[in-house]
Amino acid sequence: MTASSEFSAPAADQAFLRSVLRSSLRLLFRGLVRPPMPIAGQRAVLRLLTAVSPMPRGITRSAGTLAGRACEWHKPPSGSGTVLLYLHGGAYLIGGPNTHRTICSHLAKCGQMDVCALDYRLAPEHQYPAARDDALAAFEELIKLGYKPSQIVMGGDSAGGNLSLISSLRLRDLGLPQPAALVCFSPVTDFTGTQMHEPPAGDPLLNRKWMEQALALYCPADVASDDPGVSPQFADLQGLAPLLIQVGEDEMLRNDSLRFADKAMAAGVDVRLQRYPGLWHVFQAHAGMLNVADFALAEVVSFLRERGC
Repeated sequence: MTASSEFSAPAADQAFLRSVLRSSLRLLFRGLVRPPMPIAGQRAVLRLLTAVSPMPRGITRSAGTLAGRACEWHKPPSGSGTVLLYLHGGAYLIGGPNTHRTICSHLAKCGQMDVCALDYRLAPEHQYPAARDDALAAFEELIKLGYKPSQIVMGGDSAGGNLSLISSLRLRDLGLPQPAALVCFSPVTDFTGTQMHEPPAGDPLLNRKWMEQALALYCPADVASDDPGVSPQFADLQGLAPLLIQVGEDEMLRNDSLRFADKAMAAGVDVRLQRYPGLWHVFQAHAGMLNVADFALAEVVSFLRERGC
């Protein structure tokens, strides 16, 4: 049985809202967050676009530090004992806990679990493997705080999904415990960019020039784009933690998810792939607005519950 056959996406609804969001993203994100806009400007655009985010009731947000890095905690009144270490997306160049509050708070609400969004170091100021080192240190710090590895989920979107995968692989290589599960929304798995998808409807969020810029600034000159440390598609995947991948069909990075899921299954990894027709890159960030985003996060919780998280 293939992973994709285990899942059927809900019927498309909210056609007008989807159209508005798609057009807005194309204009305000895809049109601005790209060269030649300076990285500082790209970061400012994302902060402005996410400044007003719908937050669910009953979730407490607080600032903190984890392994020397700033973080934000999203906690329900009485959690399940599980913690999700959330690694935000943004091509390793932009973003932070403050730009991903919607998705983190809704995951905390839906899963009744603590969510810790880590402010890991970004390029170009800090190249690979700085972000991975921060994620590994944060994972180990959670264990010191009393969480068992079986209570820790690691996840993220886009570059954060990449960071989750390469961190899990690094933990394996170091002989350290794996997280209980991995949750990846449209992860980057192949930085060579040789097998990108070209959706007929177009990708309203991503453009190739931005991804090429990200690789040039994040990856040191002596590290090849197909190095398993940055592109987990080329890694040995045996021993990877149980993995959920969600991806939209209308995004350039669709094939990254499909190819990685196939390779992970061939390596014996417990992996579930969920494909969402008509949706774009990290549509889950519209939780609280798009019904399908709420549905996708509920699927995350179901996946974790099935694995005892």
